[in-house]
Amino acid sequence: MADSDTPRTPPLLLPDAIHQAIKPGTALLRLETTRSREGLLDGAWWPRTRDIETELPALISVLTGHLGPITRVGVDVSAWNGLPTRLVIDDQVVHLDSDPVGDDTVLITRGDNDHFALLVVPPDTTADAAREAMARAVRADNITRAAQILIATTPEPGDGAAADVAARS
Repeated sequence: MADSDTPRTPPLLLPDAIHQAIKPGTALLRLETTRSREGLLDGAWWPRTRDIETELPALISVLTGHLGPITRVGVDVSAWNGLPTRLVIDDQVVHLDSDPVGDDTVLITRGDNDHFALLVVPPDTTADAAREAMARAVRADNITRAAQILIATTPEPGDGAAADVAARS
């Protein structure tokens, strides 16, 4: 059989419906859904706590369903409360690599060398700021680093509804 006769399996891509809550009331995940993956980030994740053992299993379960087995996760050790070297998630061992870089991302690896970089929105971020940061991160043409997205979408002290009320008085 010639190589051209071999049926090709399409790469696992993310469906447009991936913009969903992992569990209602908990973490939120948004991913770029284009085939190009030209942006600096592939998506954004808004965990609700700094407990990696609580937050990561839901993220990995959802990603595994769309991307296949996740083998490694790279995280900034300073952003999490305690960090194991591995977790067993859905009967699959996922290795955690830690680095004290403070770059506001998580690096997801499937297979041997296919990486997905996700912006990590801090748990205490307001809903409006989180939505804005996540929307910027998933733009196919995004060339802004995670830290700059978070700075640009964080309201200044005094911004918000209270400032609006005071201005109308």
